[in-house]
Amino acid sequence: MAYEIKRFPYDGTIDADGHVLEPADLWENYLSEKYVSRAMRIGVDDDGFEYLEIDGQPSRRSRKGSLGLLGAMGEENQKPSPERRYSDSMPFGACDVAERISLLDQENLEKSVLYPTLGLLWEWELMDAELSLAYCTAYNRWIADFCRDSGGRLVPIAHLTLLDPQGSAAELERAVKDGCKGAWVNPFNHHRVPHGAPEHDVLYAKCQELDVPIAIHPTFTPHDKPAEGIFDLPPQGVLYASMMWLRSIVQQAFISYISMGTLDRFPTLKLGILEAGSGWVGAMLDRLDAVDDALHARRVQLSATEYFQRQCFVSGDPDETVSPYTIDKVGAHCFMWATDYPHPDHPHTWVDDLTAFVAPLSEDTRAKVLGDNVRRIYNLG
Repeated sequence: MAYEIKRFPYDGTIDADGHVLEPADLWENYLSEKYVSRAMRIGVDDDGFEYLEIDGQPSRRSRKGSLGLLGAMGEENQKPSPERRYSDSMPFGACDVAERISLLDQENLEKSVLYPTLGLLWEWELMDAELSLAYCTAYNRWIADFCRDSGGRLVPIAHLTLLDPQGSAAELERAVKDGCKGAWVNPFNHHRVPHGAPEHDVLYAKCQELDVPIAIHPTFTPHDKPAEGIFDLPPQGVLYASMMWLRSIVQQAFISYISMGTLDRFPTLKLGILEAGSGWVGAMLDRLDAVDDALHARRVQLSATEYFQRQCFVSGDPDETVSPYTIDKVGAHCFMWATDYPHPDHPHTWVDDLTAFVAPLSEDTRAKVLGDNVRRIYNLG
């Protein structure tokens, strides 16, 4: 399926969660010399299929040949093949600054906030805190360089690991000085410590000090069977369960920041929820508030809704149909939108979908959702 480029009718619009396809040799080129021999890289097996190599071992989750599908749109392009190589199947603008800016111009987007692709795949398999931080640092150095000459139109976001909160705090300070405008972490934790626990406070303190947001973004997770113990799913049900599970664990991580008092301890921390939809937010906040009220169980200063409105933001999908009718009720200053380009599940019809999404919104709310909230939260000017 060819990607159909359409022009969005509203000026000043910002994509809050776009992606890049990193060059295959990024970690070999950007890791410090100490770790180069353990670099993440792409290998080729005896059958000619590419595979992701993490610390010298083939990935257990990334199926053989799947790397060549990461930017492929359309069902006809989703079958692994030795001929379908990662570096040869990158869509327009996936790893080229000039192309990406051209795409923004053609689609009438002012900026795109960028997240990784290979960077979403490895962390569930790597429990070495030192190497995890080194992988993150290498990516952060590269994405800052990638965006540096874009005139501010491509916005780099730092990848951090909760395996080493102290090291991640130091890396965040370095990355922000290098041009990164915020940070993200994955939705699970090998230490099995909730995101909002005090063990991670050193990182949140640094985010607050630097006035940059931190967001939770879905990644591959250590859970081989997302519904294990509940359903015995046939193979065709795995993708469905995985997508539901990804949203669920992002939501659980988010709740921990409220329930464990993180947002009390850091009252100006800016916390984001990415690529998990946005229509569920109002219903979840209602439920959290109701449970607190019914059980008189509140151990924190504010209600969940008050915390969300004070400190949180969420990025929605263009094809959501319920979310537009809840935005003003929940808080118009808390919502953004995203293309997810160039991932395979990226809605190639996003221009039509987003036009319909913002149609019910007032002019003021529409401006906030389309771009103003991103500028304010990420300090983009």
